[in-house]
Amino acid sequence: MTTDPGAAPEPAASAPSSGSASSPLRSRTAARTIGFGLAVAAVVFIAFSLRPGATALGPVLAEISASLGIDGSVAGIITALPGLLFGLVGFVAVSLGRRAGLSLSIALSLIIVVLGLLLRPVADSFWVFVPLTALALAGMAVGNVLVPAWIKRHGGTRTVALMTLYSMFLTVGGSAGSGLAAPLAEVAGSTVSIPADGWRWSLGFWGLVAVVPLVLWLVVARRTGHDFPGAPPQALPDRPLRTSPTAVFLMLLFGLQSMNAYVQFGWLPQMYRDAGLEPNLAGGLLSVVAALGVIGGLVMPTVIDRSRTLAPWMIGFGAMTTSGWVGMLLAPAEAGLLWAVLLGLGGFAFPTAIALIPARSRSPHVTARLSGFVQPYGYLVAALGPFGVGLIHAATGSWTPVLILLACSGVLMGLAGLRVSGRVFVDDEIAARQ
Repeated sequence: MTTDPGAAPEPAASAPSSGSASSPLRSRTAARTIGFGLAVAAVVFIAFSLRPGATALGPVLAEISASLGIDGSVAGIITALPGLLFGLVGFVAVSLGRRAGLSLSIALSLIIVVLGLLLRPVADSFWVFVPLTALALAGMAVGNVLVPAWIKRHGGTRTVALMTLYSMFLTVGGSAGSGLAAPLAEVAGSTVSIPADGWRWSLGFWGLVAVVPLVLWLVVARRTGHDFPGAPPQALPDRPLRTSPTAVFLMLLFGLQSMNAYVQFGWLPQMYRDAGLEPNLAGGLLSVVAALGVIGGLVMPTVIDRSRTLAPWMIGFGAMTTSGWVGMLLAPAEAGLLWAVLLGLGGFAFPTAIALIPARSRSPHVTARLSGFVQPYGYLVAALGPFGVGLIHAATGSWTPVLILLACSGVLMGLAGLRVSGRVFVDDEIAARQ
């Protein structure tokens, strides 16, 4: 992330086109109405709430399947939902932000998250559980796309600090969702009349947690008003982002890492359980993977800001991801912690890709469009992974072909990362193709 024009507030560079609801004066007013303390609280709590609704599924997937009568191939649909919904709904997130403003759109998305997460535990069939899960994930998808753009818009000189908090707590939330799912289900199962329904209470807990960021973002939205950034002069950034190689390869990096992440969230605990480990231990090893991502979220925005090239990091991320999956193939139970650590370190690519969205764009307007390009397409790539894993495992009864393909994906991820490792701006690439 550069400390040049891209990291400072740019009301002058964000002058609106005709009919825009944003203006230079409005930009400065909006920026002043958000104190740093409120910005930190809003970013931290929404980041914490954008993942547990998805990551809590994997550790209790067997219990959900047994309770709702779901077989292995259908369970693959549930594990694919996060990537699929994050992708499809992500396409409309920027349009929603343009109409309602970034802050209000994020607040509205959190209402959907809370409703979906609180209602799905009462589902008594697959046909009710899946739509409610999809509802919650749709709300998360809007937050995924718009929060990085919001940080670029309101962060000013503290953009790096806010992106660090966002990346870190995004992973903290994911780790908490996976690490607490089985223990919460076990505790709930010991206190309710139907122990097998402990997973319902475990999943419902995250709906209550999401109420906190909802309240905060309603306050933020009231203070900012319509805060979608206007297009820079000459409207060059409105050219298709597919004309920018950096945007395309950043999307591939994001998609391949997200695919690995959602396979881990959805299937890694089951891989460990099939290797003979207890459910709580399997969920704990997944939490190790996710917890290491907290460190990645803490350090990578600063690394990006200060490094001329990220090439060594990208090679390392790919190598460690490949090594972790190869280890799961050879000795999943005997050295399970080692493979979890390697996969977790390879997962540093996720906060890196997130932080590169504002770091590889100069204006908030381009940041919003880049986020709306990288994440939706990336998550569609990601959705293929968990669904494919479910189909392949159901067809073969073995994890071997799955693990070989995942190891290859680590190589591809490293190659995509190399292309975005230098200090190149999407704005400049688009302008050069006029």
